[in-house]
Amino acid sequence: MIIRGKVVGSEVPRFKHRWFGVLEVDAGEKYKLYMSGIAQWFVTGDEVEIHIKNKPKKGNVLDFDDYELYKFYEGDKIKVWPLWEKEYEAKRFSPLTGELLYTYKIRAREATYESDFEAIAELEQYHYASQKEKVALWRCENNHIFEANTKQPCPVCGSEDVHILEIKGSTPASRFLLLELENREEYEPRILAYVRVDPPIPLMHRRLPNGEIEKNIREKVFPEEWFKPSFWPEKIMKELYEELKKKHTKKIARHLLWEKAKWQALRESNTAGARIARVVVHPDYRSDGLGQLSVKAALEWINERRVPEMRKRKHIVETIAQMARFNPFFEKVGFKFLWETASGRPVLFYPLTEEAKEYIERFLREDPYAPKDGRLWKPSYGKVEPLKEPIVFKNVSKVFESELDIKGLPEEIRFLLEAFGVRHRVIQRPVLRNLNFEIKPGEIVAVVGASGAGKTTLIRLLLGAALGYWEEKYRPTSGEIKVPENVKVSALLPGEQEPIFGSESILEHVYRKIGDLNAAVEVLNRSGLSDAVLYRAKFSELSTGQKERAKIASLLAEKPNLLLMDEFAAHLDTLTAMRVAKKVSEILREAGITALIITHRPEVVKALDPDKVLFVGYGTAKLTDQF
Repeated sequence: MIIRGKVVGSEVPRFKHRWFGVLEVDAGEKYKLYMSGIAQWFVTGDEVEIHIKNKPKKGNVLDFDDYELYKFYEGDKIKVWPLWEKEYEAKRFSPLTGELLYTYKIRAREATYESDFEAIAELEQYHYASQKEKVALWRCENNHIFEANTKQPCPVCGSEDVHILEIKGSTPASRFLLLELENREEYEPRILAYVRVDPPIPLMHRRLPNGEIEKNIREKVFPEEWFKPSFWPEKIMKELYEELKKKHTKKIARHLLWEKAKWQALRESNTAGARIARVVVHPDYRSDGLGQLSVKAALEWINERRVPEMRKRKHIVETIAQMARFNPFFEKVGFKFLWETASGRPVLFYPLTEEAKEYIERFLREDPYAPKDGRLWKPSYGKVEPLKEPIVFKNVSKVFESELDIKGLPEEIRFLLEAFGVRHRVIQRPVLRNLNFEIKPGEIVAVVGASGAGKTTLIRLLLGAALGYWEEKYRPTSGEIKVPENVKVSALLPGEQEPIFGSESILEHVYRKIGDLNAAVEVLNRSGLSDAVLYRAKFSELSTGQKERAKIASLLAEKPNLLLMDEFAAHLDTLTAMRVAKKVSEILREAGITALIITHRPEVVKALDPDKVLFVGYGTAKLTDQF
């Protein structure tokens, strides 16, 4: 059944305003529609259309799943309820062969339930990860309000009847989009990311290269009506304060001020733009392009549902973020960098319409200070000087010799060994026999084989040849290993050859080696340490898996042209190992680094996507293009 009517009231309980609201509609008879807190965006007189799917359970009250709701604005019909959602498949392909490596199945949807906002708070704390910075406000049944990162008993009265009140930093006008992982393993998070969307900021000024401030720059580039009236309760507060003081004492006036200003600002806000105010991705998934997917989903949501106000058609989306200097996922989606704010923060815009695209292109073309390509981030790691010649193994053999003697052992132990015929023996064990192959500059080679087959020995011999080591374990018994004279090697042989970390933060460690802050962040991201909180952590404070990724970052920061790694991704779960392997493979190829990487895991070999695979076993080593 379809009925038309007008909004006659909306109720959003103060302590449930994010996840529960009631809309009252007069359609000849009155209906109550249960929905989320988006009820706050309706004003008396709004024309709506209700598609009733299920018969009301009591009276004319429609529950969450009982209806669809559309509103009309200037002749346009806008879908409001159910809230927006869309299924996505995030596929990861080999940059070398184009083969599909793995796929995420993700549902993007607007936050609806209280549990959704609890998940947002939990995800947000990964961003801050500090006991001193609590990310949410909570309220217990006895009206005690307290700060915490996750749901917990009230610290004042101990009540366990606790509800989330507010995500700190958000505004009453904020709306939230979640990225939910489907078909997930038990150890994987349910919510991978969230995006917070707000109305555009009310005023924007630009700082010029000479330090001067150009006021109201945005309205000089785009139509002024696109950004007005915006959500600006602070301005309304000033106006209301003088009126309220005439009727109440100052103390009461201040108490009434914010609620009154907020509701008036929500009624007045009506822009043709939106602002992506926050993008937070679970740290384990940040290096896998989910930041880009989050933004793409948010753009579709904004465009289709006219988020956040659900009134004017949207022309443009802005974001203001220092982080954009160090991570290009906004630009990869299509945002253009136009200017810096008066406070020095970069501003990027995305056009939702051809009209907006034309304004952006004209500004970039004609403004004397604008970056002509609209780019802010540029890759900093760059290329290394490639190996001048191939690495050549020519008739290489390695024999380990040891002497077995039972002298000095306890009598009962000697008796047992003698029973097996063991008294005194010189053991010669050939590990590698007459190896002949070559590795071309820039090739990525995965080294595989059974435990004890000689993989580490092979890497160790190559390291010895590159560094000129003369210790017995680094030299072949016979044969020759030729390495180019311009070799610059970095190696990870656990317990033997590893980066040395001091008491400095991980970011300081990598920055000290590479000498470029942007490149340091790039290396950390590529190594799977995309959480800014970990940048400031010491090596000793990291988990085992994080330490492994920090070691990878440290090696890459040395900018070698030959990288040797043993037990790669040994302490990472399957998906994390594949993500790290894919990103490391990408930076090796982009930089032109030759690499031999030992791994026992087929899925890691697949994600590394090597040029060749070196099979080591039974004293032999066979180089092949197939795995």
